[in-house]
Amino acid sequence: MRLEKSKTRSSNDRPMTNEVGVSVIIPTFHREAQLLEAIGSVLRQAGVTLQLIVVDDSGTASAREVVASVKDARLQYIARPENSGGRPALVRNQGAGLAAGRYIYFLDDDDLLEADTLRTLVAALDATPMAGMAFGVVEPFGNDPAVVRSEQRHFSKTRRIAQRLGSRRELSARLVFLSSMIINSACMVRRTAFEASGGYDAEIPICEDAEFWARIAHDTGYVFVDRTVVRYRTGAPSLMHNLAPNDEKMNISYRRIHDKYRRAHGVVNFIAMKIWARLILQPLDPAGLAPLAADG
Repeated sequence: MRLEKSKTRSSNDRPMTNEVGVSVIIPTFHREAQLLEAIGSVLRQAGVTLQLIVVDDSGTASAREVVASVKDARLQYIARPENSGGRPALVRNQGAGLAAGRYIYFLDDDDLLEADTLRTLVAALDATPMAGMAFGVVEPFGNDPAVVRSEQRHFSKTRRIAQRLGSRRELSARLVFLSSMIINSACMVRRTAFEASGGYDAEIPICEDAEFWARIAHDTGYVFVDRTVVRYRTGAPSLMHNLAPNDEKMNISYRRIHDKYRRAHGVVNFIAMKIWARLILQPLDPAGLAPLAADG
């Protein structure tokens, strides 16, 4: 699998003349109002040099005017001539192909960075040069109080798990065999680690981010920052929010994820890690994160 390089550039796509610390990639699909908020949360970041790349997956350049209304030389807009068919991996990989930063941050178009998120994660990775990724705490928000409370309980559990993670193998096993404890918008990756990994796997319909971060964690290690880095919007229509239990896309995705892990690490390792995750790690979790419905 290779990164998809962009062939469509706008007039905003200017070469970066100064060293870029962080390249932020925002894939977007018909969420112009939320996108404007997300862009603002990035451009308000202090203490880092940044490049912001918005990749419009609408196929109709629906976000062009919204992005053009933001007058900032750090902002680039890419309009895909055809939409990805609901494959965010393609969109993220295309944006990453233009990244000039030492680090890459993928932000969903309806989520918001907290103040100083980029500076905090950069400092964590600079202080841990062997780690390929850093992630932090998620704070849910939204219009439905019941949904927000449910998500808050979930991310409170995942925070406690992250605080006592024992190794890169444990984080990788959790992402592959248990319900995902991190979200894409809470993570930063070294560009060198991203490029070495081959990027997101576009053959995985959903949860491709869990598989990607599992590979990065396994191969390069991680650093956890115990503070809120992103505000996660709940209740909005999305690929994940619209899933039903035992959704076929979920089953297809995790069959591929498990098959990839099995081929990369061998059958014996696969079985051992699966048993470890299901029988040892999951029962020890605070209130437990459920195993995935799909199985490999």
